[in-house]
Amino acid sequence: MDITYEHDTLQPAVRPTLYFIGVTTGSSSIRRVFPLWAQELGLSGVQLVGIDMPLHASPDTYRNVVAFIKDDPLSLGALVTTHKIDLYNAAVDLFDVVDPLAALMSEVSCISKPNGILTAHAKDPISSGFALEDFIPRGYWRDREADVFVMGAGGSAVAISWYLTRPERGTDRPRRVVISNRSQQRLASLRRVHDELKSDVPLELVHTPNPQDNDAVLQNLPEGSVIINATGLGKDMPGSPLTDRARFPENAIVWDLNYRGDLVFLAQARSADAQLNVTVVDGWVYFLHGWTQVIAEVFGIEIPASGPSFDRLSELALSGKSESGTSMATAGL
Repeated sequence: MDITYEHDTLQPAVRPTLYFIGVTTGSSSIRRVFPLWAQELGLSGVQLVGIDMPLHASPDTYRNVVAFIKDDPLSLGALVTTHKIDLYNAAVDLFDVVDPLAALMSEVSCISKPNGILTAHAKDPISSGFALEDFIPRGYWRDREADVFVMGAGGSAVAISWYLTRPERGTDRPRRVVISNRSQQRLASLRRVHDELKSDVPLELVHTPNPQDNDAVLQNLPEGSVIINATGLGKDMPGSPLTDRARFPENAIVWDLNYRGDLVFLAQARSADAQLNVTVVDGWVYFLHGWTQVIAEVFGIEIPASGPSFDRLSELALSGKSESGTSMATAGL
């Protein structure tokens, strides 16, 4: 089962095709994982095609890609990363159906075409929730006065904020949500979502054009806070949203949504003073849930988020090899 990466042109699909819309799709572990999953899930004859676009591409670029998927019979859908908000803003009118979460979040992370009906989905609120539950114990927020600090105000930050502040979580919610970003525009969009949800969890938005600004936020967080890199720095672009002088709070949980790239943020967290007792989590489980949720939607199959079936897909993913032949489990993911 070949995986094709077409970065410059869109060719009519000759067999059922799922697209991966991103920035550096050829470097993703999904290149080797998808064929293993397709065989396990009974998706014979399908292919994955990567579409690379620069950050904040032109609206016409997004519209051309969405229109192509809509009109091409064997193009069944797509997973969208990095471009989720920009694609929504540029091409939302091309979709026949926009699911409620996509409309609320103003983002598209999954495109499907059931019975030829082009549908926009926001899967991040679901996949990020599953990933958070993997390393944040139930009742965590109820037992402590701690904040969540998300660096980056893109689609993932919106989803994480939504998931952690839902009223149905009761008292198991952060004391405060702090979200920083280099541009003011994305912060304003996130404020709109928070206001629509009418959440009673305080939201603080901080304009941080420089890493030193994030350092300043970090040093004022209480013990046990959760710090998240949702900027794309370390994967789509080199570097970290923090400087090497940043100091994490005691007993913090530090989550990088990335599992590949130079992963500077992860290295900074792992080098924290051992006495601070910082727990560090990479983006591998988020990767698994993000992809399995989209595959289930596009191909109309059921993939449980836990249990033996999900564990089997996780094992298959870990069995893949990197370009150098090193197991992904030992390559920093």
